[in-house]
Amino acid sequence: MKEETQIIHNIPVDPLTGSIGVPVYQTSTFVQDAPGVNKGFDYARSGNPTRKVLEDLIAKLEKGTAGFAFASGLAAIDAVLKLLKSGDEIIAVDDIYGGTYRLFTEVYQKFGIKVTYVDTSNPELLHAAITDKTKFIWLETPTNPTLKITDISKIAEIASTNDIYLVVDNTFTSPVLQKPLTLGADIVIHSATKYLAGHSDVIAGLVAVSSEELAEKVKFYQNASGGILGPWDSWLTIRGIETLALRVYKQCDNAFQIAHQLAELDEIDHVFYPGLKDHKNHRIAAKQQKKFGGMISFYLKDNRVETAEKIVCNTHLFKLAESLGGVKSLICHPASMTHKATPEKLRKHAGIEDSLIRISVGIEDPEDLVDDLKLAIKNAVNKVLA
Repeated sequence: MKEETQIIHNIPVDPLTGSIGVPVYQTSTFVQDAPGVNKGFDYARSGNPTRKVLEDLIAKLEKGTAGFAFASGLAAIDAVLKLLKSGDEIIAVDDIYGGTYRLFTEVYQKFGIKVTYVDTSNPELLHAAITDKTKFIWLETPTNPTLKITDISKIAEIASTNDIYLVVDNTFTSPVLQKPLTLGADIVIHSATKYLAGHSDVIAGLVAVSSEELAEKVKFYQNASGGILGPWDSWLTIRGIETLALRVYKQCDNAFQIAHQLAELDEIDHVFYPGLKDHKNHRIAAKQQKKFGGMISFYLKDNRVETAEKIVCNTHLFKLAESLGGVKSLICHPASMTHKATPEKLRKHAGIEDSLIRISVGIEDPEDLVDDLKLAIKNAVNKVLA
């Protein structure tokens, strides 16, 4: 059965009523037949039927053992980090999402968790950073926002040899493009706010794991800490996933066309998109991804922050906003928005220059989107030069 079919039919018909849509179980508690005897649920923090459909769905999509739904992507990351103890170390991708960096640095560092940042697209650099205290290798591939690609299978071999868990944030691709667990990862994380829910109307996080041992541990911290996803947001995310393949394939096709046209503009210095053959990790992306994704970033030849800000403030179809993966195209300036929490030195070392602009391509007509970008770029550069 093809994945497009599986996505739809992995969402069950309600066994009680025959409802083709998943019911929203808006309840905090469940009546028991006797003390400790119930119909599979007792208290909604520990489990909810609507949330369980979503959790089972992400496990199936990622080919994992179990799935877990959280109140946000960062809540999902927080639950995974609770698997560590004081003195443990993480090796993380260098241009990591700013919110993850903030959580590592401002929250877990004071508990004795050390994080080393390396360019994980270079396995030699990663291998050199491993110590006997390294417990996690933390990947984003493609990375946010410079779209570096890491060879998941190769890093999985390194992790396995050194008895390290491999954690992959799969937000930028979604499981219809890439399945890290099948490539050797142990834990996959999603900000389901993005491509999975897909309509910019919900905040949610998901985790899928490769083993029963990890499932038991993540389930414990989910219940103990209580950062669970509510039934209504679970339902919204399920509804979004029903059209996941349709949306993501269209966004990928749009982005592929837009990236090639942006690369021809005189005002642009470099376009970051794995689907371009001059992308240094193009072959790896082609090997482990079904398509090249809906995210693009680019440098301007004019590296002044003022020029970048004029562009992101003067598009019409691309809306200036945080987030990504929705049906409407978005544009942002990472240095002052998504990665503002990252120190300037680390940010620039990872390639996040002041002129870097990131776009999340939606499902609009690609020619309209190209025209919107071209006009904003031309007007901004001319105004700054005037």
